[in-house]
Amino acid sequence: MSRAPYRDLPASAYWRRSVAALPADQVDPVDETPRFGLTPTDKVMTAGSCFAQHIARYMRQSGFDAMITETAHPMISPENAATYNYGTFTARYGNIYVARQLLQLFKRAYGQFTPQEDVWDGKAGSLIDPFRPQIQPDGFASRREYDLDRAQHFAAVRKGFETLDVFVFTLGLTEGWVSKEDGAVFPLCPGTAGGAFDPDRHMFHNFTVSEIVADLTEFITLLRGVNPKARVILTVSPVPLIASASGKHVLSATTYSKSVLRVACSMLEETLPDLMYFPSYEVILGPHARGAYLAEDLRSVREAGVAHVMRLFFRKLAGADLEFGQSAAPAPAPISDAATQEMERLVKVVCDEEILDTQARTANN
Repeated sequence: MSRAPYRDLPASAYWRRSVAALPADQVDPVDETPRFGLTPTDKVMTAGSCFAQHIARYMRQSGFDAMITETAHPMISPENAATYNYGTFTARYGNIYVARQLLQLFKRAYGQFTPQEDVWDGKAGSLIDPFRPQIQPDGFASRREYDLDRAQHFAAVRKGFETLDVFVFTLGLTEGWVSKEDGAVFPLCPGTAGGAFDPDRHMFHNFTVSEIVADLTEFITLLRGVNPKARVILTVSPVPLIASASGKHVLSATTYSKSVLRVACSMLEETLPDLMYFPSYEVILGPHARGAYLAEDLRSVREAGVAHVMRLFFRKLAGADLEFGQSAAPAPAPISDAATQEMERLVKVVCDEEILDTQARTANN
């Protein structure tokens, strides 16, 4: 008699053994044998949605090389540098929510695509970069300043792509706003952080699995054209949509968006070499967490959740069991301080989407 195929499966194949029976912070959905590893000397370029900022932060605090190719002037204080989005990602491209934004960033940096709508009007005569609308508080003062900054930015992007060892990209959304003129994708709807919305020039688009797979496949092909050794890690952000223009309830729209992104990651993992998916989405939102990794707004990710993701990241990819200090994972409050025990510091991240909710609340008041 042949043995049933389930008899010899590892504990990770069974829900009760690997999920229900374990404390939340011990659940580990990462593959036991990742496709490749990570060393402290590997140059890692990070990009993507809000959640991607956590990965770079933890890597630097843990002695790993989260690349910075676009730096602020030495005379600028660290606080002001952060305000101007230096050091948030490898270069000052801000949040990249959809795959086509990433593909177009590469093409723009290498002169392969020049959007027709390349500047927006801001307040008091300032200029806004449509593809980095939140990176420069109050905008650029002149066209010359704008052009010089963008040239510097593209040089930093090229340096990152050409010298990285590992590229980590966190996919955040499927919803985006697209130029009808040339297909350029904006991180925010025109008119929210500069420019003006024009239904004759701009349209809403909800990207499909096939589109995302095609965009990322093309991006990785281009990336390996300038850097053949590039390895790629894809993750899906657990942060839900703050607003949806799809006509669906935001909960349904979020479920659709994250499902599409997750499927696209698996398809890419199955077809492309030196590419892996890392399950940060599952760690944060899986039933084992019972919502404990989300703040009261059910959107912000608590530090404990980020720490869980990053412990697995370093353990599985780098073979390092790291204990994070106060700056990364705050220690518990003293037992006697009951009020403080109920509070947990939430991570402060820059998120373009927040402007949508702010504007909606302002309009309704």
